[in-house]
Amino acid sequence: MDNSERLNLLLVKLENLLLRQQSFEAEIEALKQEVKALQTHGTTPAPLVKPFESVIAPPPRNTPPSVANQNALEPRVIPGPFPPTSNQPQSNFTHWFKRENMVKSDFEKFIGENLISKIGILILILGVGIGAKYAIDHDMVSPLTRIVLGYVVGAGLMAFAIKLKAKYENFSAVLVSGAIAIMYFITYAAYDFYALIPQALAFALMVVFTSFTIIAAIKYNKQVIAHIGLVGAYAVPFLLSDGSGKVGVLFTYMAIINIGILILSFKKYWKPLFYASFTLTWIIFLAWRLDLNPNNNFFGLSLLFSCIFFITFYITNLAYKVTKREVFGFSDAVILLLNSFIFYGIGYFILSENKNSTELLGLFTLVNAVIHFIISLIIYKRKLADKNLFYLILVMVITFITLAVPVQLDGGWVTIFWAAEAAILFYLGRIKTIAIYEELSFPLIFLAFFSLLQDWTTYYDVYSGATTVTPIFNIGFLTAAIFIACFAWIFSIGKKEMEKPAEWIWMRQILSYSIPTILLLVIYFSFRIEIAKHFNNLFELTKVNTNPGQKKDYNSYQYNYNYENLKTAWIYIYSLFFASALTLVNIKRLKNEELAIANLVINILIVVLFLTHGLYNLSELRDSYLFNENKYFIISAFNIGIRYLALTFFALLIIQCYQLQRSGLLKRDFKTMFDYLLYISILWAISSELINILELLHSEGSYKLGLSILWGVYSLFLIGMGLAKNKKHLRIGAMVLFGLTLIKLFFYDIYSLSTISKTIVFVSLGVLLLIISFLYNKYKHLIIDDAKIED
Repeated sequence: MDNSERLNLLLVKLENLLLRQQSFEAEIEALKQEVKALQTHGTTPAPLVKPFESVIAPPPRNTPPSVANQNALEPRVIPGPFPPTSNQPQSNFTHWFKRENMVKSDFEKFIGENLISKIGILILILGVGIGAKYAIDHDMVSPLTRIVLGYVVGAGLMAFAIKLKAKYENFSAVLVSGAIAIMYFITYAAYDFYALIPQALAFALMVVFTSFTIIAAIKYNKQVIAHIGLVGAYAVPFLLSDGSGKVGVLFTYMAIINIGILILSFKKYWKPLFYASFTLTWIIFLAWRLDLNPNNNFFGLSLLFSCIFFITFYITNLAYKVTKREVFGFSDAVILLLNSFIFYGIGYFILSENKNSTELLGLFTLVNAVIHFIISLIIYKRKLADKNLFYLILVMVITFITLAVPVQLDGGWVTIFWAAEAAILFYLGRIKTIAIYEELSFPLIFLAFFSLLQDWTTYYDVYSGATTVTPIFNIGFLTAAIFIACFAWIFSIGKKEMEKPAEWIWMRQILSYSIPTILLLVIYFSFRIEIAKHFNNLFELTKVNTNPGQKKDYNSYQYNYNYENLKTAWIYIYSLFFASALTLVNIKRLKNEELAIANLVINILIVVLFLTHGLYNLSELRDSYLFNENKYFIISAFNIGIRYLALTFFALLIIQCYQLQRSGLLKRDFKTMFDYLLYISILWAISSELINILELLHSEGSYKLGLSILWGVYSLFLIGMGLAKNKKHLRIGAMVLFGLTLIKLFFYDIYSLSTISKTIVFVSLGVLLLIISFLYNKYKHLIIDDAKIED
């Protein structure tokens, strides 16, 4: 058999299979109709319709290949009782119609069999409660009769539920849940309101009901029983509360419920049940504790029940995972962390509120670490769970050991330990591929940064010299230095190990930008604050008492405010140097394109700030030197010299901007933008210097005339540069500047200038305009050629 005959035979078999599939679908549809008819009483089932059968005959063996291919593509169909073409649309419509009916039927079934029963039992319980309360308020029956009737209702509902279990299991489960809730309700009322039963018997009954609830939930395999029977019981103390403040009874009651859920967790791991119990318990406890009168702090009671709740939820969260060796997921980690930190926060608050126990805060933190260490050791030795659980609990150990030291010491140590811990966890997570460690390092990275910001506000009050701190040699700078070292390590690890897989890719992307950003900000501000602190100290040392022997107040002291302007000038010099050095390092060593964009933004920002505010501050230093009227202080000529030091670093930054533009690290061409930056900066700087020289020469009134002539000459210079380098934007910029100069001349300068000054200005600008016009006429071919090239 050659290939063509084999191909024909395969095509025929394929068509036969497709037709058989349609036959099966039709037969299944007929069977469904028959079943539906049998389920409906009083109707006769529709006869089973035999589906059509179609067979494709294979081509004759002696058929030529071309004919065989055509026959294969257009098969010969032997029809059955019903032609397939007429039956297909009806089959599709029937299938869609029945699917829609099934969806509606399922929805109706959910409401009728599930939702309505749950709503009904809740309404029933509320109705019983409202009726009982009405009977109580109006003394309709005696207390003993009330309790007996309550138990009769609960027992009757329970018996009815058990009777219905065989045929209506779901409905029976809902009734059982309601009966258990009623039993809780009645027992609590019998003990708390009427004292008909002693405390021991009340709690014994609650233990019995809890045990029965556990057995029923497992027997029915219905989480709804546990929800209504256990978690629903949380509402009982509040419904029956008389304001007596018996919190010990309330928390014991809650502890019994939570222990029941703990026992249930060894058999079933019903997360919604655990989440509800966890949330309600801690909300109730926190609301009570935070609203408590400080004079009545229930110190022992608070610690006791917070420990009971913490241990119960801790074991409950681990029980099913350990017994079933299930993988420890993200939600489990969140619950474990929440439980641990809520307990720690409550314990810290309780101890700190009591003046006799504040020194135990560090010990309490260390005890938390020991608890987690013991749990992690047991899990590791007996191999009770997956490694993620062990790593997570070990992280808790590290966290609480880290917190134990700063709780007893100053706040700066918190930043040091958090930064170091973040670096270690990031290293273990990225290098040792322990994903949970890397994930837990993410919040610590930002916590350490915010802690450092808080430390800066504590140690460095930049705008006030109220405290004296030695620059560089202080705990604040040491904290920042360790922080920088840790984050530099994190940055180097992240840069080398980016190819390794990650679970939280989005967080890695955030950190790839946030880590270098935080690192740069901390490096910059660490030294900036030290500079500010140095001048704040000098400012404080200049304090002079002008009224000795008299009552001292704020007006009795004089300060040398020149140091405030010097501080600002040195901060600008440092900022110019920092931006220049960062740009140079990136161009020569790092060659990072993302950092190059940051360099560009930082450089432009500092240039704009220096031109607008920095030069103004330098002019104030000049005025302080020229017009010093304070007899207590001498202002030196350094106020003038620092101006040229600042301009030198400003020129250095402009050069680095030019080098950055030429380095190729920027993907887009910024030549035009750099030209504007360069020539505007030059104009601004020389205008400021002209004013400075005129002020030093005591020619204050000449700056208007001088600026107009300077701007006109600079416009001529820009025209020349634009013609020489074929840069149209320079020529346009020159024209705009000359236009502004003329507007300034006619609307601002002319009213304050003398006749001679007006003559000088008009003649000068007129000559400049003629020169510009001459240059345009002489080199117009260059401009035309340039325009053609651009077109």
